[in-house]
Amino acid sequence: MRVDDFDYHLPEELIAQEPLPERDSSRLMVVHRQSGLIEHRQFRQIVDYLRPGDVLVLNETRVLPARLLGKREDTGGKVEVLLLHPRGNDRWEVLVRPGKKVKPGTTVVFGGGLLRARVEETTPVGGRVVQFEYEGNWEQLLPKIGEVPLPPYIKKKLPDPERYQTVYGRVEGSAAAPTAGLHFTPALLHKIRQQGIIITSLILHVGLGTFRPVKVERVEDHRMHAEYYEIPPETAAIVNQARREGRRVIAVGTTCVRALETAAGEKGEITPGKGWTDIFIYPGYKFRAIDALVTNFHLPRSTLLMLVAAFAGYELIMEAYRQAVAERYRFFSFGDAMLIL
Repeated sequence: MRVDDFDYHLPEELIAQEPLPERDSSRLMVVHRQSGLIEHRQFRQIVDYLRPGDVLVLNETRVLPARLLGKREDTGGKVEVLLLHPRGNDRWEVLVRPGKKVKPGTTVVFGGGLLRARVEETTPVGGRVVQFEYEGNWEQLLPKIGEVPLPPYIKKKLPDPERYQTVYGRVEGSAAAPTAGLHFTPALLHKIRQQGIIITSLILHVGLGTFRPVKVERVEDHRMHAEYYEIPPETAAIVNQARREGRRVIAVGTTCVRALETAAGEKGEITPGKGWTDIFIYPGYKFRAIDALVTNFHLPRSTLLMLVAAFAGYELIMEAYRQAVAERYRFFSFGDAMLIL
């Protein structure tokens, strides 16, 4: 397939610049794969589509205050650093801007000298590996110097950084939010549990793949960057039992899909564990682990749009996106949601 097949026209004013006052008041498009029916609801009405015994899988990652603003030690030039993956012993893989001026050997200073980063090498995908130097505790220092990174298409400053976190996130490690989960509130999750739906969780730390544009012409030629995931034994057992009993497994977000599909055997049996996944899901992929998906609306030509097209069918998803634009849905991280059944 061609990457151009996943392009669509999106008026700029439909890109949500801030979250709604109430998380679960966003709109919900419900897409039925078998019938092709598309419904327009509100997110809190998701309970109408869930059945007792369903398993809802959440990603409990939290976004790091991963955006660091500093200066080159030699010239004083401004440098922006985005933390991606720890390499151990205070070494990190990062993105830098402006990249051309931050070469190996450069030292960047943050927070008036509280933190220093020496650039050691360039990565194959254009990032950097840096060695941090500081005194004290990293977990206490980072929130003082860093800020939660918002996607480049969001131009407004976010007054409350917690609105770019899910209410259930507990393990810091992501460079971006698992945005499908932003719509859930504690009250909504409680109501879902009361209906007999089982909620379980995993971890996938969103990394470089979220920021990499697809630059090839053919979808099959794109290569994903690896992201770290953990699937606890309890989660694997809950999902496996549900699948054996014919109950639905509903992934909240493409991150959960990627973790579960990575860990799924030929018959869909989930193997617990931790590791790195570079799975790339696009039309033609045979899903083994999930039966339904909660997701947001994704960027044109993106790997996330390709994933949802693989799950729901290319024609149906492109029609859903046409309707979303016509109905003035809000798009991307702070936008509205889609439930694919």
